[in-house]
Amino acid sequence: VSGKTEAVIKNFSPHYQRQYAVAFCEHIQNELEQHRDFQSQFLKTKPPVESGMILYEAELLHFAEDLKKWKERYIVIRNDYEVQSFESKEAYQKGVSPKYRILPAGGKVLTLEEDYNLLSDKHFPDPIASNEKENAQAFVLLPKEFPVYLWQPYLRHSYYCFEDPEAQKQFSSVLNDCVRHLNQDFLKQTTFEVQAFLEAVQFFRQEKGHYGSWKMITGNEIQILSNLVMEELLPNLQTMILPKMKGKRNDRKRVWFAIVEETYNLVQEQVSEGLNTLKEECKDLTKNLEGTIRSDMDQILNSKNYLAGKIKATVSEPAEKCCVENIQPFLPSILEELMGPVSSGFSEVRLLFEKEVNEIRQDFQKTNDSTKLKENLEQLMNLPFNSVKMEPCYLKVHLLQEPLQDLKSRFKFYHIDFVVQRTQNFMQEVV
Repeated sequence: VSGKTEAVIKNFSPHYQRQYAVAFCEHIQNELEQHRDFQSQFLKTKPPVESGMILYEAELLHFAEDLKKWKERYIVIRNDYEVQSFESKEAYQKGVSPKYRILPAGGKVLTLEEDYNLLSDKHFPDPIASNEKENAQAFVLLPKEFPVYLWQPYLRHSYYCFEDPEAQKQFSSVLNDCVRHLNQDFLKQTTFEVQAFLEAVQFFRQEKGHYGSWKMITGNEIQILSNLVMEELLPNLQTMILPKMKGKRNDRKRVWFAIVEETYNLVQEQVSEGLNTLKEECKDLTKNLEGTIRSDMDQILNSKNYLAGKIKATVSEPAEKCCVENIQPFLPSILEELMGPVSSGFSEVRLLFEKEVNEIRQDFQKTNDSTKLKENLEQLMNLPFNSVKMEPCYLKVHLLQEPLQDLKSRFKFYHIDFVVQRTQNFMQEVV
Protein backbone atom coordinates (compact mmCIF):
# COMPACT_ATOMS: atom_id res chain seq x y z
CA VAL A 1 0.00 0.00 0.00
CA SER A 2 2.74 2.41 0.99
CA GLY A 3 4.79 1.67 -2.12
CA LYS A 4 1.85 2.10 -4.50
CA THR A 5 0.75 5.34 -2.82
CA GLU A 6 4.27 6.78 -2.98
CA ALA A 7 4.55 5.77 -6.64
CA VAL A 8 1.27 7.48 -7.56
CA ILE A 9 2.20 10.68 -5.72
CA LYS A 10 5.64 10.64 -7.33
CA ASN A 11 4.13 10.25 -10.82
CA PHE A 12 1.39 12.79 -10.08
CA SER A 13 3.80 15.45 -8.74
CA PRO A 14 5.25 16.68 -12.08
CA HIS A 15 1.75 17.19 -13.49
CA TYR A 16 0.64 19.07 -10.39
CA GLN A 17 3.78 21.23 -10.22
CA ARG A 18 3.43 22.19 -13.89
CA GLN A 19 -0.28 22.96 -13.70
CA TYR A 20 0.14 24.83 -10.41
CA ALA A 21 2.67 27.15 -12.04
CA VAL A 22 0.44 27.63 -15.11
CA ALA A 23 -2.66 28.30 -13.01
CA PHE A 24 -0.73 30.71 -10.79
CA CYS A 25 0.49 32.63 -13.84
CA GLU A 26 -3.09 32.90 -15.14
CA HIS A 27 -4.19 34.02 -11.67
CA ILE A 28 -1.64 36.85 -11.72
CA GLN A 29 -2.65 37.77 -15.28
CA ASN A 30 -6.31 37.94 -14.28
CA GLU A 31 -5.41 40.09 -11.29
CA LEU A 32 -3.34 42.53 -13.39
CA GLU A 33 -5.98 42.79 -16.09
CA GLN A 34 -8.73 43.20 -13.47
CA HIS A 35 -11.00 40.48 -14.81
CA ARG A 36 -10.98 41.87 -18.34
CA ASP A 37 -12.30 38.60 -19.78
CA PHE A 38 -14.73 37.90 -16.96
CA GLN A 39 -18.21 37.05 -18.25
CA SER A 40 -21.28 37.74 -16.15
CA GLN A 41 -23.84 35.01 -15.59
CA PHE A 42 -27.62 35.09 -15.49
CA LEU A 43 -27.62 32.63 -12.60
CA LYS A 44 -25.72 34.16 -9.71
CA THR A 45 -24.23 31.89 -7.08
CA LYS A 46 -25.86 32.52 -3.74
CA PRO A 47 -23.65 33.45 -0.81
CA PRO A 48 -22.89 30.39 1.32
CA VAL A 49 -25.28 29.65 4.15
CA GLU A 50 -23.83 30.14 7.61
CA SER A 51 -21.92 27.01 8.60
CA GLY A 52 -23.46 24.80 11.24
CA MET A 53 -27.00 24.88 9.85
CA ILE A 54 -28.70 21.60 10.79
CA LEU A 55 -30.34 19.81 7.86
CA TYR A 56 -31.41 16.70 9.74
CA GLU A 57 -31.44 15.31 13.29
CA ALA A 58 -33.29 12.31 14.64
CA GLU A 59 -32.90 9.15 16.66
CA LEU A 60 -32.92 6.05 14.47
CA LEU A 61 -31.64 2.50 14.15
CA HIS A 62 -28.08 2.28 12.82
CA PHE A 63 -26.18 -0.96 12.29
CA ALA A 64 -23.00 -0.77 14.39
CA GLU A 65 -20.22 -2.66 12.60
CA ASP A 66 -18.07 -2.91 15.73
CA LEU A 67 -20.90 -4.53 17.71
CA LYS A 68 -22.41 -6.41 14.75
CA LYS A 69 -25.91 -5.40 15.83
CA TRP A 70 -28.46 -2.63 15.47
CA LYS A 71 -28.29 0.27 17.92
CA GLU A 72 -30.35 3.38 18.51
CA ARG A 73 -28.19 6.34 17.45
CA TYR A 74 -28.78 10.08 17.26
CA ILE A 75 -27.91 11.21 13.72
CA VAL A 76 -27.06 14.85 12.95
CA ILE A 77 -26.34 16.26 9.48
CA ARG A 78 -25.25 19.87 9.08
CA ASN A 79 -24.63 21.85 5.91
CA ASP A 80 -21.08 20.55 5.64
CA TYR A 81 -22.88 17.30 4.64
CA GLU A 82 -21.01 15.12 7.13
CA VAL A 83 -23.19 12.41 8.70
CA GLN A 84 -22.50 12.35 12.44
CA SER A 85 -23.67 9.49 14.65
CA PHE A 86 -23.92 9.99 18.44
CA GLU A 87 -24.61 7.45 21.19
CA SER A 88 -27.70 9.43 22.19
CA LYS A 89 -29.36 12.83 21.97
CA GLU A 90 -28.01 13.62 25.42
CA ALA A 91 -24.44 12.91 24.27
CA TYR A 92 -24.95 15.26 21.32
CA GLN A 93 -26.38 18.01 23.53
CA LYS A 94 -23.44 17.68 25.95
CA GLY A 95 -20.97 18.23 23.08
CA VAL A 96 -19.54 14.71 23.11
CA SER A 97 -17.65 13.84 19.91
CA PRO A 98 -19.58 11.74 17.38
CA LYS A 99 -19.10 7.98 17.55
CA TYR A 100 -18.96 7.84 13.74
CA ARG A 101 -18.37 10.43 11.03
CA ILE A 102 -19.22 9.68 7.41
CA LEU A 103 -18.52 11.81 4.34
CA PRO A 104 -20.62 10.04 1.70
CA ALA A 105 -18.82 11.40 -1.38
CA GLY A 106 -19.17 9.01 -4.31
CA GLY A 107 -21.86 7.09 -2.46
CA LYS A 108 -25.24 5.80 -3.55
CA VAL A 109 -28.38 5.81 -1.44
CA LEU A 110 -30.67 2.78 -1.76
CA THR A 111 -33.94 1.89 -0.07
CA LEU A 112 -34.48 -1.63 -1.42
CA GLU A 113 -32.55 -4.67 -0.20
CA GLU A 114 -32.50 -6.15 -3.72
CA ASP A 115 -30.90 -3.00 -5.17
CA TYR A 116 -28.29 -2.93 -2.44
CA ASN A 117 -27.42 -6.61 -2.94
CA LEU A 118 -26.97 -6.13 -6.68
CA LEU A 119 -24.67 -3.14 -6.19
CA SER A 120 -22.59 -4.64 -3.39
CA ASP A 121 -22.23 -7.94 -5.31
CA LYS A 122 -20.78 -6.02 -8.27
CA HIS A 123 -17.94 -4.89 -5.99
CA PHE A 124 -17.29 -8.32 -4.50
CA PRO A 125 -15.77 -10.37 -7.34
CA ASP A 126 -16.27 -13.70 -5.59
CA PRO A 127 -13.85 -16.30 -7.04
CA ILE A 128 -15.79 -19.13 -5.37
CA ALA A 129 -19.03 -20.20 -7.02
CA SER A 130 -21.44 -19.83 -4.09
CA ASN A 131 -24.62 -21.87 -4.09
CA GLU A 132 -28.07 -20.33 -4.45
CA LYS A 133 -28.88 -20.82 -0.77
CA GLU A 134 -25.84 -18.80 0.27
CA ASN A 135 -26.62 -16.06 -2.26
CA ALA A 136 -30.17 -15.76 -0.92
CA GLN A 137 -29.07 -15.08 2.65
CA ALA A 138 -29.51 -11.48 3.81
CA PHE A 139 -26.23 -9.60 4.23
CA VAL A 140 -27.67 -7.63 7.16
CA LEU A 141 -30.90 -8.78 8.85
CA LEU A 142 -33.36 -5.90 9.03
CA PRO A 143 -35.14 -5.22 12.34
CA LYS A 144 -37.79 -3.02 10.67
CA GLU A 145 -39.46 -2.81 7.30
CA PHE A 146 -37.98 0.38 5.82
CA PRO A 147 -34.18 0.37 5.38
CA VAL A 148 -31.77 2.94 3.95
CA TYR A 149 -28.44 1.69 2.60
CA LEU A 150 -25.50 4.02 2.03
CA TRP A 151 -23.11 2.31 -0.39
CA GLN A 152 -19.59 3.76 -0.75
CA PRO A 153 -16.94 2.46 -3.15
CA TYR A 154 -13.98 2.04 -0.77
CA LEU A 155 -15.62 2.26 2.64
CA ARG A 156 -17.79 -0.19 4.50
CA HIS A 157 -21.42 0.52 3.84
CA SER A 158 -23.84 2.05 6.33
CA TYR A 159 -27.27 0.66 7.20
CA TYR A 160 -30.22 2.45 8.78
CA CYS A 161 -33.77 1.33 9.54
CA PHE A 162 -37.11 3.07 10.07
CA GLU A 163 -40.61 2.19 11.22
CA ASP A 164 -42.46 4.12 8.52
CA PRO A 165 -41.88 5.14 4.88
CA GLU A 166 -42.07 8.88 5.62
CA ALA A 167 -39.07 8.73 7.97
CA GLN A 168 -37.23 6.54 5.45
CA LYS A 169 -37.95 9.05 2.66
CA GLN A 170 -36.83 12.03 4.73
CA PHE A 171 -33.49 10.48 5.65
CA SER A 172 -32.76 9.07 2.19
CA SER A 173 -33.55 12.47 0.61
CA VAL A 174 -31.11 14.25 2.92
CA LEU A 175 -28.46 11.59 2.27
CA ASN A 176 -28.87 12.08 -1.49
CA ASP A 177 -28.30 15.80 -1.00
CA CYS A 178 -25.12 15.02 0.97
CA VAL A 179 -23.79 12.79 -1.81
CA ARG A 180 -24.60 15.33 -4.51
CA HIS A 181 -22.95 18.25 -2.74
CA LEU A 182 -19.86 16.34 -1.63
CA ASN A 183 -19.47 15.09 -5.22
CA GLN A 184 -19.82 18.54 -6.79
CA ASP A 185 -18.93 21.35 -4.38
CA PHE A 186 -15.15 20.91 -4.67
CA LEU A 187 -15.39 20.93 -8.48
CA LYS A 188 -17.29 24.24 -8.37
CA GLN A 189 -14.45 26.08 -6.66
CA THR A 190 -12.69 28.58 -8.91
CA THR A 191 -9.42 29.08 -7.04
CA PHE A 192 -6.29 28.52 -9.12
CA GLU A 193 -5.16 25.80 -6.71
CA VAL A 194 -8.30 23.72 -7.34
CA GLN A 195 -8.10 24.25 -11.10
CA ALA A 196 -4.44 23.19 -11.06
CA PHE A 197 -5.28 20.02 -9.14
CA LEU A 198 -8.15 18.99 -11.44
CA GLU A 199 -6.07 19.60 -14.57
CA ALA A 200 -3.19 17.61 -13.07
CA VAL A 201 -5.55 14.67 -12.45
CA GLN A 202 -6.71 14.87 -16.06
CA PHE A 203 -3.16 14.84 -17.44
CA PHE A 204 -2.10 12.07 -15.03
CA ARG A 205 -4.92 9.83 -16.28
CA GLN A 206 -4.28 10.72 -19.93
CA GLU A 207 -0.67 9.64 -19.49
CA LYS A 208 -2.06 6.19 -18.64
CA GLY A 209 -4.38 6.18 -21.65
CA HIS A 210 -7.59 7.20 -19.87
CA TYR A 211 -9.43 10.00 -21.64
CA GLY A 212 -12.79 11.60 -21.01
CA SER A 213 -14.65 12.02 -17.73
CA TRP A 214 -13.88 9.92 -14.65
CA LYS A 215 -16.61 8.85 -12.27
CA MET A 216 -14.29 8.90 -9.24
CA ILE A 217 -13.63 12.66 -9.31
CA THR A 218 -15.76 13.02 -6.19
CA GLY A 219 -15.03 14.65 -2.87
CA ASN A 220 -12.01 16.77 -1.96
CA GLU A 221 -8.40 16.63 -3.13
CA ILE A 222 -7.38 13.88 -0.70
CA GLN A 223 -10.34 11.69 -1.64
CA ILE A 224 -9.80 12.16 -5.39
CA LEU A 225 -6.08 11.40 -5.21
CA SER A 226 -6.80 8.41 -2.95
CA ASN A 227 -9.28 7.18 -5.56
CA LEU A 228 -6.45 7.33 -8.13
CA VAL A 229 -4.33 5.12 -5.88
CA MET A 230 -7.17 2.67 -5.24
CA GLU A 231 -7.90 2.41 -8.96
CA GLU A 232 -4.42 0.92 -9.40
CA LEU A 233 -4.24 -0.92 -6.08
CA LEU A 234 -7.61 -2.69 -6.02
CA PRO A 235 -6.92 -5.23 -8.82
CA ASN A 236 -3.77 -6.34 -6.99
CA LEU A 237 -5.68 -6.73 -3.73
CA GLN A 238 -8.32 -8.81 -5.45
CA THR A 239 -5.72 -11.13 -6.95
CA MET A 240 -3.76 -11.50 -3.72
CA ILE A 241 -6.56 -11.82 -1.15
CA LEU A 242 -9.87 -13.03 -2.61
CA PRO A 243 -8.74 -16.56 -3.64
CA LYS A 244 -7.38 -17.19 -0.14
CA MET A 245 -10.53 -16.23 1.75
CA LYS A 246 -12.51 -19.03 3.43
CA GLY A 247 -15.93 -19.31 5.04
CA LYS A 248 -19.48 -18.44 4.11
CA ARG A 249 -20.09 -15.99 1.30
CA ASN A 250 -21.47 -13.17 3.45
CA ASP A 251 -18.59 -13.58 5.92
CA ARG A 252 -16.06 -13.36 3.08
CA LYS A 253 -17.89 -10.40 1.62
CA ARG A 254 -17.90 -8.62 4.98
CA VAL A 255 -14.18 -9.26 5.49
CA TRP A 256 -13.41 -8.05 1.96
CA PHE A 257 -15.22 -4.75 2.50
CA ALA A 258 -13.37 -4.31 5.80
CA ILE A 259 -10.00 -4.94 4.09
CA VAL A 260 -10.82 -2.43 1.33
CA GLU A 261 -11.85 0.18 3.90
CA GLU A 262 -8.70 -0.31 5.98
CA THR A 263 -6.58 -0.04 2.84
CA TYR A 264 -8.41 3.13 1.78
CA ASN A 265 -7.91 4.72 5.21
CA LEU A 266 -4.17 3.98 5.03
CA VAL A 267 -4.02 5.40 1.52
CA GLN A 268 -5.80 8.59 2.63
CA GLU A 269 -3.35 9.12 5.48
CA GLN A 270 -0.34 8.78 3.18
CA VAL A 271 -1.95 10.84 0.41
CA SER A 272 -2.75 13.63 2.87
CA GLU A 273 0.86 13.79 4.01
CA GLY A 274 2.28 13.57 0.48
CA LEU A 275 -0.13 16.14 -0.96
CA ASN A 276 0.56 18.63 1.83
CA THR A 277 4.29 18.33 1.16
CA LEU A 278 3.73 18.77 -2.59
CA LYS A 279 1.55 21.85 -2.07
CA GLU A 280 4.14 23.46 0.19
CA GLU A 281 6.80 22.89 -2.49
CA CYS A 282 4.57 24.52 -5.11
CA LYS A 283 3.85 27.50 -2.85
CA ASP A 284 7.58 28.03 -2.30
CA LEU A 285 8.14 27.81 -6.06
CA THR A 286 5.48 30.41 -6.87
CA LYS A 287 6.80 32.78 -4.21
CA ASN A 288 10.08 32.85 -6.09
CA LEU A 289 8.30 33.14 -9.45
CA GLU A 290 5.81 35.87 -8.58
CA GLY A 291 8.18 38.79 -8.99
CA THR A 292 9.40 37.50 -12.36
CA ILE A 293 5.87 36.84 -13.60
CA ARG A 294 4.65 40.31 -12.67
CA SER A 295 7.63 42.10 -14.24
CA ASP A 296 7.68 40.00 -17.41
CA MET A 297 3.92 39.55 -17.93
CA ASP A 298 3.90 41.33 -21.33
CA GLN A 299 6.66 39.09 -22.64
CA ILE A 300 4.96 35.99 -21.22
CA LEU A 301 1.67 36.88 -22.92
CA ASN A 302 3.37 37.60 -26.25
CA SER A 303 5.11 34.22 -26.14
CA LYS A 304 1.88 32.51 -25.11
CA ASN A 305 -0.12 34.12 -27.92
CA TYR A 306 2.56 33.32 -30.49
CA LEU A 307 2.62 29.65 -29.44
CA ALA A 308 -1.18 29.48 -29.37
CA GLY A 309 -1.29 30.85 -32.91
CA LYS A 310 1.16 28.22 -34.16
CA ILE A 311 -0.83 25.42 -32.52
CA LYS A 312 -4.12 26.78 -33.85
CA ALA A 313 -2.75 26.90 -37.39
CA THR A 314 -1.78 23.24 -37.11
CA VAL A 315 -4.88 21.78 -35.52
CA SER A 316 -7.74 24.10 -36.48
CA GLU A 317 -8.50 22.57 -39.88
CA PRO A 318 -8.69 18.89 -38.78
CA ALA A 319 -10.49 19.92 -35.58
CA GLU A 320 -13.12 21.91 -37.47
CA LYS A 321 -13.56 19.05 -39.94
CA CYS A 322 -14.08 16.58 -37.07
CA CYS A 323 -16.63 18.87 -35.41
CA VAL A 324 -18.55 19.53 -38.65
CA GLU A 325 -18.71 15.85 -39.62
CA ASN A 326 -18.95 14.01 -36.30
CA ILE A 327 -20.40 16.39 -33.71
CA GLN A 328 -22.37 19.29 -35.13
CA PRO A 329 -25.00 17.20 -37.00
CA PHE A 330 -26.03 15.47 -33.76
CA LEU A 331 -26.06 18.46 -31.39
CA PRO A 332 -29.58 19.80 -32.17
CA SER A 333 -31.27 16.44 -31.55
CA ILE A 334 -29.25 15.77 -28.38
CA LEU A 335 -29.94 19.28 -27.07
CA GLU A 336 -33.65 18.86 -27.73
CA GLU A 337 -33.70 15.60 -25.78
CA LEU A 338 -31.73 17.06 -22.90
CA MET A 339 -33.85 20.19 -22.56
CA GLY A 340 -37.05 18.20 -21.91
CA PRO A 341 -36.07 16.83 -18.47
CA VAL A 342 -34.11 20.00 -17.59
CA SER A 343 -37.05 22.28 -18.37
CA SER A 344 -39.39 19.93 -16.53
CA GLY A 345 -37.17 20.05 -13.44
CA PHE A 346 -36.95 23.84 -13.35
CA SER A 347 -40.71 24.12 -13.98
CA GLU A 348 -41.30 21.84 -10.99
CA VAL A 349 -39.10 24.11 -8.86
CA ARG A 350 -41.13 27.15 -9.92
CA LEU A 351 -44.42 25.38 -9.17
CA LEU A 352 -43.14 24.30 -5.76
CA PHE A 353 -42.13 27.86 -4.88
CA GLU A 354 -45.48 29.24 -6.07
CA LYS A 355 -47.35 26.63 -4.03
CA GLU A 356 -45.39 27.49 -0.88
CA VAL A 357 -45.95 31.24 -1.34
CA ASN A 358 -49.68 30.77 -1.96
CA GLU A 359 -50.03 28.64 1.17
CA ILE A 360 -48.27 31.32 3.24
CA ARG A 361 -50.53 34.03 1.76
CA GLN A 362 -53.70 32.05 2.41
CA ASP A 363 -52.62 31.20 5.95
CA PHE A 364 -51.94 34.85 6.75
CA GLN A 365 -55.29 35.96 5.27
CA LYS A 366 -57.06 33.51 7.57
CA THR A 367 -55.10 34.16 10.77
CA ASN A 368 -53.54 37.63 10.35
CA ASP A 369 -50.83 36.26 12.67
CA SER A 370 -47.58 38.21 12.10
CA THR A 371 -45.52 35.84 14.24
CA LYS A 372 -46.69 32.84 12.24
CA LEU A 373 -46.03 34.76 9.02
CA LYS A 374 -42.45 35.38 10.09
CA GLU A 375 -41.98 31.68 10.87
CA ASN A 376 -43.43 30.68 7.51
CA LEU A 377 -41.15 33.11 5.64
CA GLU A 378 -38.13 31.69 7.45
CA GLN A 379 -39.21 28.21 6.35
CA LEU A 380 -39.61 29.51 2.80
CA MET A 381 -36.04 30.82 2.85
CA ASN A 382 -34.90 27.34 3.88
CA LEU A 383 -36.93 25.64 1.14
CA PRO A 384 -33.78 24.73 -0.91
CA PHE A 385 -32.61 22.67 2.08
CA ASN A 386 -35.91 20.86 2.54
CA SER A 387 -34.84 17.63 0.88
CA VAL A 388 -38.27 15.99 0.95
CA LYS A 389 -40.02 18.89 -0.78
CA MET A 390 -37.20 19.36 -3.32
CA GLU A 391 -36.85 15.67 -4.19
CA PRO A 392 -39.79 15.56 -6.68
CA CYS A 393 -38.08 18.39 -8.57
CA TYR A 394 -34.77 16.50 -8.62
CA LEU A 395 -36.46 13.31 -9.80
CA LYS A 396 -37.63 15.08 -12.98
CA VAL A 397 -33.97 15.46 -13.96
CA HIS A 398 -33.28 11.75 -13.47
CA LEU A 399 -35.02 11.32 -16.82
CA LEU A 400 -31.78 12.71 -18.31
CA GLN A 401 -30.30 9.26 -17.84
CA GLU A 402 -31.96 7.96 -21.02
CA PRO A 403 -31.11 10.77 -23.53
CA LEU A 404 -27.57 10.97 -22.14
CA GLN A 405 -27.01 7.37 -23.22
CA ASP A 406 -26.50 8.77 -26.73
CA LEU A 407 -23.68 10.93 -25.40
CA LYS A 408 -22.23 7.83 -23.76
CA SER A 409 -22.26 5.72 -26.92
CA ARG A 410 -21.45 8.42 -29.49
CA PHE A 411 -19.01 10.67 -27.62
CA LYS A 412 -17.69 8.27 -24.95
CA PHE A 413 -19.22 10.39 -22.19
CA TYR A 414 -19.57 7.94 -19.31
CA HIS A 415 -20.14 10.15 -16.28
CA ILE A 416 -23.88 10.70 -16.71
CA ASP A 417 -24.43 11.18 -12.95
CA PHE A 418 -22.17 14.24 -13.12
CA VAL A 419 -24.57 16.05 -15.46
CA VAL A 420 -27.64 15.05 -13.44
CA GLN A 421 -26.13 16.16 -10.13
CA ARG A 422 -24.80 19.44 -11.53
CA THR A 423 -28.26 20.22 -12.94
CA GLN A 424 -29.86 19.44 -9.57
CA ASN A 425 -27.43 21.82 -7.87
CA PHE A 426 -28.45 24.59 -10.26
CA MET A 427 -32.10 23.85 -9.49
CA GLN A 428 -31.39 24.27 -5.80
CA GLU A 429 -29.63 27.57 -6.52
CA VAL A 430 -32.64 29.20 -8.16
CA VAL A 431 -35.06 28.58 -5.28
